[in-house]
Amino acid sequence: MYYVYILESIATGRFYVGSTQNIKNRLRKHNAGHSRATKGYRPWRLVYYEEYSTRGDALRREYDIKRRKSRMFIENLITGDSSA
Repeated sequence: MYYVYILESIATGRFYVGSTQNIKNRLRKHNAGHSRATKGYRPWRLVYYEEYSTRGDALRREYDIKRRKSRMFIENLITGDSSA
Protein backbone atom coordinates (compact mmCIF):
# COMPACT_ATOMS: atom_id res chain seq x y z
CA MET A 1 0.00 0.00 0.00
CA TYR A 2 0.95 3.61 -0.54
CA TYR A 3 -0.15 6.46 1.67
CA VAL A 4 -0.72 10.18 1.36
CA TYR A 5 -0.27 11.75 4.77
CA ILE A 6 -0.59 15.10 6.47
CA LEU A 7 1.60 16.02 9.39
CA GLU A 8 1.07 18.93 11.75
CA SER A 9 3.92 20.69 13.50
CA ILE A 10 3.22 20.61 17.23
CA ALA A 11 5.44 23.69 17.63
CA THR A 12 3.93 25.91 14.93
CA GLY A 13 0.68 24.37 13.65
CA ARG A 14 2.14 24.19 10.13
CA PHE A 15 1.00 21.33 7.86
CA TYR A 16 3.14 19.10 5.66
CA VAL A 17 1.75 16.82 2.93
CA GLY A 18 3.69 13.81 1.68
CA SER A 19 3.44 10.24 0.42
CA THR A 20 5.16 7.03 1.45
CA GLN A 21 4.84 3.27 1.77
CA ASN A 22 5.60 3.28 5.51
CA ILE A 23 3.96 6.04 7.54
CA LYS A 24 5.53 5.14 10.90
CA ASN A 25 9.04 5.14 9.47
CA ARG A 26 8.45 8.36 7.53
CA LEU A 27 7.12 10.16 10.62
CA ARG A 28 10.17 8.99 12.56
CA LYS A 29 12.44 10.41 9.85
CA HIS A 30 10.62 13.75 9.82
CA ASN A 31 10.97 14.01 13.60
CA ALA A 32 14.64 13.01 13.44
CA GLY A 33 15.35 15.90 11.07
CA HIS A 34 16.09 13.84 7.94
CA SER A 35 13.95 16.09 5.71
CA ARG A 36 15.17 19.61 5.00
CA ALA A 37 11.59 20.77 4.39
CA THR A 38 10.40 19.78 7.86
CA LYS A 39 13.53 19.89 10.02
CA GLY A 40 12.92 23.38 11.39
CA TYR A 41 9.35 22.73 12.50
CA ARG A 42 9.74 19.63 14.68
CA PRO A 43 8.12 17.82 16.39
CA TRP A 44 5.48 16.52 13.97
CA ARG A 45 2.36 14.45 14.52
CA LEU A 46 0.34 12.49 11.99
CA VAL A 47 -3.13 14.03 11.65
CA TYR A 48 -4.47 12.43 8.45
CA TYR A 49 -3.77 9.76 5.86
CA GLU A 50 -5.33 8.05 2.85
CA GLU A 51 -4.45 4.61 1.39
CA TYR A 52 -3.78 3.88 -2.28
CA SER A 53 -2.92 0.66 -4.09
CA THR A 54 -0.43 2.27 -6.47
CA ARG A 55 2.34 4.80 -6.05
CA GLY A 56 1.00 6.79 -9.01
CA ASP A 57 -2.42 7.19 -7.41
CA ALA A 58 -0.84 8.34 -4.14
CA LEU A 59 1.41 10.86 -5.92
CA ARG A 60 -1.52 12.27 -7.90
CA ARG A 61 -3.49 12.78 -4.69
CA GLU A 62 -0.49 14.34 -2.92
CA TYR A 63 -0.04 16.81 -5.77
CA ASP A 64 -3.78 17.53 -5.80
CA ILE A 65 -3.72 18.48 -2.12
CA LYS A 66 -0.55 20.57 -2.52
CA ARG A 67 -1.86 22.31 -5.66
CA ARG A 68 -4.80 23.74 -3.70
CA LYS A 69 -2.43 25.58 -1.31
CA SER A 70 -5.28 25.97 1.14
CA ARG A 71 -5.06 25.58 4.89
CA MET A 72 -8.86 25.48 5.02
CA PHE A 73 -8.96 22.58 2.54
CA ILE A 74 -6.44 20.62 4.63
CA GLU A 75 -8.30 21.35 7.87
CA ASN A 76 -11.55 20.16 6.24
CA LEU A 77 -9.84 16.93 5.14
CA ILE A 78 -8.62 16.33 8.68
CA THR A 79 -12.00 17.00 10.29
CA GLY A 80 -13.97 15.21 7.59
CA ASP A 81 -15.95 18.36 6.74
CA SER A 82 -16.86 18.06 3.06
CA SER A 83 -19.27 21.00 3.05
CA ALA A 84 -16.57 23.63 2.48
